[in-house]
Amino acid sequence: MNRIDRTRPDSPPLAGPGPWSVGVETRRLTDPARFDPYGGAVVPRVLTVECWYPAAPGTPQGGRYETVLRDGVTPVILHGRASRDAPRAEGDFPQVLISHGYPGNRYLMAHLAEALAARGYRVAAVDHPGSTYADQAPIGATLYHRPLDQRFLLDALGGVALIGYSMGGYGALVTAGAGIAADLVTHEIAPPGEALSVHLHPVPPAGLRAVIAIGPWGNGRGVWPEGALARIAAPVMVMAGSLDDTSDYAAMRGIAEGAGGTLVTFVNAGHNAAAPIPAPEESHAHSPTLGWAPFLHYADAVWDSVRMNAIAQHFAAAFLDRHLKADASSDPFLRPETGVREMPGVLLERWAKP
Repeated sequence: MNRIDRTRPDSPPLAGPGPWSVGVETRRLTDPARFDPYGGAVVPRVLTVECWYPAAPGTPQGGRYETVLRDGVTPVILHGRASRDAPRAEGDFPQVLISHGYPGNRYLMAHLAEALAARGYRVAAVDHPGSTYADQAPIGATLYHRPLDQRFLLDALGGVALIGYSMGGYGALVTAGAGIAADLVTHEIAPPGEALSVHLHPVPPAGLRAVIAIGPWGNGRGVWPEGALARIAAPVMVMAGSLDDTSDYAAMRGIAEGAGGTLVTFVNAGHNAAAPIPAPEESHAHSPTLGWAPFLHYADAVWDSVRMNAIAQHFAAAFLDRHLKADASSDPFLRPETGVREMPGVLLERWAKP
């Protein structure tokens, strides 16, 4: 059984099941007038969004998610704690948006969504059209649409925090105010018509209060000019694998330093550090569509995924508790001298805001 909610006895204290029961529902939100640089027209953009939330006390826990593997065709069923369409708990819970990689889908970080919902957050994860396993378009489409999707959803849902993995991390940093380099607008991977110029001087949503970028892509490719990351006003946390050769570890460390943020390093982990759910059983087989086993999309060569997921859940909860709930009890978890005790292989660093 492909469980996305597994944990371990050595998981840190803010990982895994929290005090709240969890519910989940699927919504579709439409941006009615989005310019498509590849089609050259303004069209509606429909976004499928999975929404997790604290459920009413006593809600039975357990449910399933039907999706596909990285190859875009193999069906797979995931199992978790959330109860489909359960009654909501009463209360005011901060809204968090999760944005997947390229390609990915809204279930890639379902472990994190469930864990945060169980700790008193509303969490939305979106399928970004043109960037999912089933409809992967040229990367230029993701460079253009990703920050626009994030901004639209934060406005529509009333979001106060943004979590992005890989290209989702690129989008999160742009959405938060880090304008891209002018050279990227006319780069060979950019969409036609200099469409990326819309991201040269982004204005962040007024209510954005925290950003978590996991394996964020872009800084190693010159996406941001000098000083751009310092324009991010919201607190930033970066999670990264020290052997990540997709987003480049030194470049990701530079993001945390440039934004005056916090860096969580998984020593000897690659690009799959922290974010993906444990590899589904069906992913172990060779895929004729891909030419390789989809397992490699989810797993790390060194680290246990359940362990990484638990650490990511812990630090994300601590960071969001501090900045969205003003919960000072999380402070020891965010200090380098105290935050990684009994976490071998994890490093924690912090920089002051420029």
